[in-house]
This record gives sequence, structure tokens and C-alpha cells, in this order.
Amino acid sequence: MKYHIENNTVQETLVIPLLGRLVCSERYPELFYDPEAERICSSIDYDFTEKRRKMETAFGLFGALEVAQRQYDLRSEIEDYLKDHPRAAVVNLGCGLDDTFKKVDNGFCRGYNLDLPDVIEVRNELLPPGEREENIACDLNDLTWMDRIDASNGAVLFAAGVFYYFRTKDIKRLTANMAERFPGAVLAFDSCNERGAKLMRKTWLKEAGITDVAAFFSLDDEKELEGWSSRFASVSSKSYMRGYRDIYRNVGLLHRMMIRFCDGPVKMKIIRICFKDRIREGENR
Repeated sequence: MKYHIENNTVQETLVIPLLGRLVCSERYPELFYDPEAERICSSIDYDFTEKRRKMETAFGLFGALEVAQRQYDLRSEIEDYLKDHPRAAVVNLGCGLDDTFKKVDNGFCRGYNLDLPDVIEVRNELLPPGEREENIACDLNDLTWMDRIDASNGAVLFAAGVFYYFRTKDIKRLTANMAERFPGAVLAFDSCNERGAKLMRKTWLKEAGITDVAAFFSLDDEKELEGWSSRFASVSSKSYMRGYRDIYRNVGLLHRMMIRFCDGPVKMKIIRICFKDRIREGENR
């Protein structure tokens, strides 16, 4: 029996990135082949017709490319960390129906998928946790979720399309506490500048009821983050659409122009924050 999702609900917002992955898998299988996206979509009782129609327009398809490329970027960061920390915790902050852990699972790491209770309810039906994996219902601003994470072998935390919904002061508090609780860990997430946030306001942020975009998280320069915590070892960034795998030559002229727009005026990036390791820090004293 298919899982039913009502229109105009928080659960419906999970469909958009999922459909984006499916459309990219169909249009660009050499880049984004994703049978899991197809499986999940086929397991949902939901009329995708209108959203698919919009997503298959030129501008809609670019949004799908952003979603699929973002997952690839963050997956690359996780796999890089797991090379040196194969038994680390892989923590998906605001997981939705993202299946990144299944894609990076090396047979030793542990996965933690965090989101609000109504989202985890859907996830448990469509993406039940596998071996060494846990779906955790929580509010990220309630820092007690950190007690659930076994980071004894390291941790790589990531957020895909999530921090835009948080106020800047809350992101500052959250990242500073993660740096304190998870020494030696890495945090990776996507960001854009205020111009990008305003563009989002006209689309899906408006649908989410967010109007005061200036109060919400945006980023012009990752160096702004360096003073947020003395526990940050380094802050770096890469281009969202070209930094991990350059798809510029795989798309048409319009999408190439949009990639340049994202890299330039909107400053879409993947940010990586490395947290200080207390052991190494002690050795250097």
C-alpha cells in the first residue's frame, strides 16, 4: 500500500527535492543515476503531475540540477572524511527523504537522520533505517539531540537545503555547540548570499511562511564564520555547481548562464567547517 501525502502540508515539501533527484536521474543518468529516488516516488500516493510539469521547464530543471548536485557535493565531503574515519558518525541535519547515508555506507560507519517528528514519521515508512542507522525525531534547536550521537570514532555532519530556514543567531549557536561537542568533526552545508535568499523568498520560502529573510541565514563570505567559535579549526568553501564535479559542459547554454549566476551574484557554495581536535590541540601546547 502506498504512503499517502496530503497537499499543502509540511510533508508535501519533502516531495520537491525527491522529485528533483528523479528528474535528474532520468535526464542525466550518466551524472545522477538514482534508482532509490524512483523507488521512493513510486511508493508515494501523491499526484506528481503538476510539480513534474513545472520541474521539467528550463528553470525548473535547473532547480532539480541544484538538488542533485548538492547531494553529490555533500556526499563527496562525507566520503572524504570517512577515508580517515571509517567508523565515524554520519549525521544528516534536517534529512527529509534524503538517502545519502545509504549512498556513502562503507559497512562500518553509523548513520543518524534528524528531522521534525512529522517528517520522521514519513521517513520511517519510506526509508526505514538500515543496519547501523537511526532516524531521530527532534528539533535541531533543542541541542539534546547531540546526546544521541556516538561520535567516539569521529563525526561528519551535513545539512542540505536546511539552514536557510534558521535565523542566523540560531545557526551560530548550533555550530558553536557542535564544535564543542564533536571535536575533530567536520560540518558541511550549502549556503548563498542575501540576494539568493531574496530569490528564495519569492519561491519556496514564501510557501513555508517565511517573510523576514534578512533575519534568516545567508552568507556573503565564509570568513564571516571564523569568529563564531574558537573551536573552529578552519572554514573553507567550494562552488556549489562546479567545485566537486564540473557539470558545465553537460548542460545547455541557459543552464550554463545560470551556473555562472549562481557562482557570481548569488554566491552559492558548499561550506566546510573543521572543528578542532582536543587531542591534537593538546599535543601542540
